[in-house]
Formats: sequence, structure tokens, C-alpha cells
Amino acid sequence: MKTAPKVDPAEVQFTAIRAQGAGGQNVNKVSNAAHLRFDITASSLPEALKARLLARPDSRIGSDGVVVIKAQEHRSLPMNQADALARLQALVDAAAHVPKARKATRPTRGSQQRRLASKSKRSEIKAGRQGRPE
Repeated sequence: MKTAPKVDPAEVQFTAIRAQGAGGQNVNKVSNAAHLRFDITASSLPEALKARLLARPDSRIGSDGVVVIKAQEHRSLPMNQADALARLQALVDAAAHVPKARKATRPTRGSQQRRLASKSKRSEIKAGRQGRPE
């Protein structure tokens, strides 16, 4: 099975920002959240993969083709950067997966006959419920 190409960390731009939420006094003075920006069109990914990424209905991908991921799960900046990079790689991996094309098949004669037989049997059961006054 083919694997998706790895995202080059040199093509990713990180910005340290302040994390949201609880954290006491420390949250107001330390920038531990990571803001990842990745330009799809300027990257070294294959053209087919770029097109699939840009066509994805993902709110993290802007109209200009830049992926923005904010990671603030951990208390340290390097761990948040690694988390954001892993999420970007997961996005690329999901776009690299091409679903297998479905081939239309016809039902077999036996399955058609079984379906029609069950329909007629059901019809007879329902017709038998009709109370005909004499």
C-alpha cells in the first residue's frame, strides 16, 4: 500500500501564541499555544495531492490555500508544535487516500427470483387479511 508523503517541517511556519482557557496566572504571561501555517500551493507535495487537499471541505483550509491549525492541548510549546504537525500530517494522509471506484454489478437471476417470490408471498399474506363480507 502506498503511503502519503511526509510534510516537510521546513515548509511549516509556527507562531507562539497565548493559550485560551484556564491555567491560573501562568496563562496570561506564557505563550505556549502553537499556531501552524502551511501553504498548500507553495509546498513540495505532489500536484494531485495539492488539488485533493484544496478541494476538501475543511474549515482549517482557507480560500487562499493556507492551512491554519491551533494546538493548545499541552503545557509546553514544543509538545503543542509536535501536536499541530501531527494533525497536519493526518490531514495530508486523509487527502492522500483515494477511495476505490465502485463498479456497477447486476443482480443474479437467482436473487431476482427470490426477491420476486418473497414479494408475491407477502402480497398473498396481506391479501388474506382482507375481510370479505359474504
